[in-house]
Amino acid sequence: MTLNDWINLLVTSTLIEMMVAVGLSVRLGELLEVATNWRLVGKAMLANYVIVPAATIALLLLFAPHPLVAVGFLILAVCPGAPFGPPLATLARGNVPVAIGSMVILAGSSALLAPLLLRCLLPLVASDQPLTVDARRIVFTLLLTQLVPLCVGVALRQWRPLLANRLQQPANLLSRLMNLLVVGLILLTQFQLLYEIRPRGYVGMLLLLLASWAAGWFLGGPEEDQRKALTLTTSLRNVGVALVIATSTFPGTPVVTAVLAYGLFEIFGTLLLALGWSRQTPSPLHSPV
Repeated sequence: MTLNDWINLLVTSTLIEMMVAVGLSVRLGELLEVATNWRLVGKAMLANYVIVPAATIALLLLFAPHPLVAVGFLILAVCPGAPFGPPLATLARGNVPVAIGSMVILAGSSALLAPLLLRCLLPLVASDQPLTVDARRIVFTLLLTQLVPLCVGVALRQWRPLLANRLQQPANLLSRLMNLLVVGLILLTQFQLLYEIRPRGYVGMLLLLLASWAAGWFLGGPEEDQRKALTLTTSLRNVGVALVIATSTFPGTPVVTAVLAYGLFEIFGTLLLALGWSRQTPSPLHSPV
């Protein structure tokens, strides 16, 4: 096996484990409560599947990066539902059940919507290069590596809560370790390309992050804690899913580098936002009695 094959295998294994760990933390009642709030679900879908991809396309057309770099950003743009949303919502004093429910719904739906959106939007950034994706293959891969493990975790939480409690902490620890290994290995193999990112590239990434924050905030509704939850959920794209698509379809190319570069940028940027919110003085309505 080549190095790229090993990276693809590790990324896929990490996504499977991470989705099981996410499912173990979600109670079915919490998920159903969010899922039946059609107004909230509609706003989350609009922010994540329409506004963020549209902003990404606009910025890519404006900055005109290399087509393979553009593909990496587009892959991330259509992959919402990162598992970091609920912890950051807790840190930011946001609505954690909304963050959890939105994350699971987006992660599950992206197994179907991400490949379809990618196939439709890819020609807009591919320039004259014949870049194509096998949408059916990606859907099948994501169903097996994302949706099925997620459902397994949720099922264990619902019908075997004691077992889920015992597995939760080891699963979270293993998830962190595997994610660090994936990031480290990709950084090692893609360091030169990451080093060559120009200041103009960071400006574009910042604008995309600000657009994602704005989409979540303005669609979050009148309640501040819900706005925070949707803002964090929208800005945090699912790097694990994006890397599975990138490493399986465009192995060893700048596509993988772009996914990792913006993935790290948006995670650290959103962490800073959550830290800023955590330092705010709670309003009287949310103060302890």
